[in-house]
Amino acid sequence: MNNVSVITMFFLSGFNETISHRFVLFFLSLLCYCIICLVNVSLIVIIILDTNLHESMYILLCVFCMNALYGTAGFYPRFLWDLLSDVHLISYYSCLIQAQVVYSSACGELSILALMAYDRYVAICQPLKYHSIMSKQRVIRFACFSWSTTFCIMAVNVFLTSNVKLCSPYISRLFCGNSSIVQLACFPAQTTINAIVANIAIIIYALHGGFIVWSYMYIIQKCVKSIENRAKFMQTCVPHLVSLHTFVVIMLFDFMSNRFGSKVLPQVLRNFIAIEFLVIPPVMNPLMYGFKLTKIQKKVFVVISKTK
Repeated sequence: MNNVSVITMFFLSGFNETISHRFVLFFLSLLCYCIICLVNVSLIVIIILDTNLHESMYILLCVFCMNALYGTAGFYPRFLWDLLSDVHLISYYSCLIQAQVVYSSACGELSILALMAYDRYVAICQPLKYHSIMSKQRVIRFACFSWSTTFCIMAVNVFLTSNVKLCSPYISRLFCGNSSIVQLACFPAQTTINAIVANIAIIIYALHGGFIVWSYMYIIQKCVKSIENRAKFMQTCVPHLVSLHTFVVIMLFDFMSNRFGSKVLPQVLRNFIAIEFLVIPPVMNPLMYGFKLTKIQKKVFVVISKTK
């Protein structure tokens, strides 16, 4: 780092509004994290152990759940510790690592949703080629390439952030993010390259969103003509669309809050908006897929009946 920054610790000032309710928040957050771990690990184990579920759609769902566990592991343990602490400090390097984990997980989720959209496009629009195009080995390669690319893109952003000279140690959030660190820069001119790279990343993931929309235009066009395809759409595509809609709405709220609401919105509301994507999707997605996908439903019922 060559002494680029003299700041070695950050104060997470977003916790100032939680002091009077920190034990209640600790209990609720611990409960939420336990549920996230339970539902995601359960779905991962069910898919891995049942060879009938070793199909592309379920492999991608397994990767989806793994990504949720990865992202929440970068937030909840530290968040729970801070709720019980009187001083909310995080080291400079721990802050960068947390930013890398949390936001590579968020962008990785959109990449996996794009792969899921392609999988549904091939299954419904090109069913005869489905097993050759979306073979198990190919899907695993797609997923690894997609996630590792996302990790590298976020790593570049974090590296550039680490080279910005900072003039304040106070981050007005509950956790670290690239944008919240860059806002502490001494001189705006320092952050020009950061802004360019960040905007490139935004364009890349906006293209992911565009690809998903393109896929579903063809899927819906195909499903209108066939009762069988409509049934397949309702069973396998609706959970995916709900996940996508939830993710997009939550990330838009977070983006708007970061860019325009930092001085307008109260701290409590900003805190809630900031952690939405670490609370709602990790709980909702595995439950929704578990209830909606017939094969997983049957497997869950079998496991429950054996435990009685």
